[in-house]
Amino acid sequence: MLTKTDNSELVLGCERRIINAWPALSTLIVGDWVLRFANGYSGRANSATPLSYGAELDGTMLDLIEELYRADGLVPAIRLTPLVADATRAAVLERGYRVKDKSFGQIAPLAGLAASEEPELQIEARPSQEWTAGVAALQSGHKTHVANLAAIIEKVRLPAGFATWLVEGEAVAFGMSVAERGMAEIGLICVDPGHRGHGYGRKIVQGLMGWAAAMDCHSAYLQVEQSNAVAINLYGSLGFRELYQYETRILD
Repeated sequence: MLTKTDNSELVLGCERRIINAWPALSTLIVGDWVLRFANGYSGRANSATPLSYGAELDGTMLDLIEELYRADGLVPAIRLTPLVADATRAAVLERGYRVKDKSFGQIAPLAGLAASEEPELQIEARPSQEWTAGVAALQSGHKTHVANLAAIIEKVRLPAGFATWLVEGEAVAFGMSVAERGMAEIGLICVDPGHRGHGYGRKIVQGLMGWAAAMDCHSAYLQVEQSNAVAINLYGSLGFRELYQYETRILD
């Protein structure tokens, strides 16, 4: 049986905000689920995500999901979060969906934090072309596609901060945050390989946490792959704790 925990409402709040913090180019609502499509750029923006506690999918809905994603040239993908009903989780596995990746949802308090005054940190309300190109250049595979990244970022409608860390005028690290109703998601943290090991990723995250606090947010949240030990250690040292786990499964 699917059992609610003390964190259930907090998990639901994070998962619903994620849809707005990282928009897809088009969406469809199917029952308690949102289907998101964004030309294959990022897993979250190209998968089915539950929006309610105990979200269910029957055989007809699964057929529709698979048909829609394949029609868009995408592999059917479903995010199995703690919001998913046990029977639906079992049905997805029975169909042969395999694990693409596993992630942690983490959260940290922002009480007492102040906005950064370090001159090397720039946080802008809208992304510049240099910011978008810099982030895309530090990604891999299909995530290097600048236009697809820009298309997602341009759809952000909530207050947002796009951070850049400069070393002698050169942009070497990036990140972003989106604030909504007292909580802010932090994501796209990346550092140029030639400048790693100097704490610039930490500076970006700290700067965005301070920005979120200045936006009257009480908490910051993020998602990180369970295999990314370096990032997990960094976030843990900044006060983030595990709130939940989820996996993205795809049907080849």
